[in-house]
Amino acid sequence: MIESTLVSVDVLALRFDPEARAVLLGIAPRALEPFAGELALPGVLLGKGERLRDAARRAVTGKLGVPEGAISASGQLTTFDEPSRDPRGPTLSIALWATVDATKLTDDGPAWTPLADVPPLAFDHDRIVRDCRPILAGHLWRDTAFTAGLLGREFTTAHALDVTESLTGDRPYPANLGRTMERVPGLERTTQHAAALPKGGRPPSVWRWTS
Repeated sequence: MIESTLVSVDVLALRFDPEARAVLLGIAPRALEPFAGELALPGVLLGKGERLRDAARRAVTGKLGVPEGAISASGQLTTFDEPSRDPRGPTLSIALWATVDATKLTDDGPAWTPLADVPPLAFDHDRIVRDCRPILAGHLWRDTAFTAGLLGREFTTAHALDVTESLTGDRPYPANLGRTMERVPGLERTTQHAAALPKGGRPPSVWRWTS
């Protein structure tokens, strides 16, 4: 049994849905009080001697039901220290991100909601999502593990535009985003193109991680 500390690890579990054209956030109803039955981010108390990334994986697998193998990457975001954030008493919350490979999910997984339209959450999780969204936007195209975890081994320019818009709230100009992507280490524009768009137009380029 893990001996817990008074440090909470709360995770923004993210996946990109090409059909919804949005980054989705994993949430689940709480099983216990306080806030039993209310939606919340997956969170656990950090165990003594436990690494943050291990606690994050424990939260995502245990609270969301995401298989261990579906978690593609994780990392730290920031800390929340509001003394009244938990009605049981003062706790620190360290927020982390985790990217999820949708192809490895089972049908009985968590509820997924667009990051731009998250319903009310328990504790201070609304604030965590709100404050962490610009931090996540800052990781995109700078943190290769985060970016590759969201977009996968191969993706199109259209997917890159959708992910960027989901995190920043603004849709970038394709040429400007293309120049940004060309400067990302280990990412290359291939000679391939995806299928033409439903309304016509130039088929989007395919990008691939080389390392």
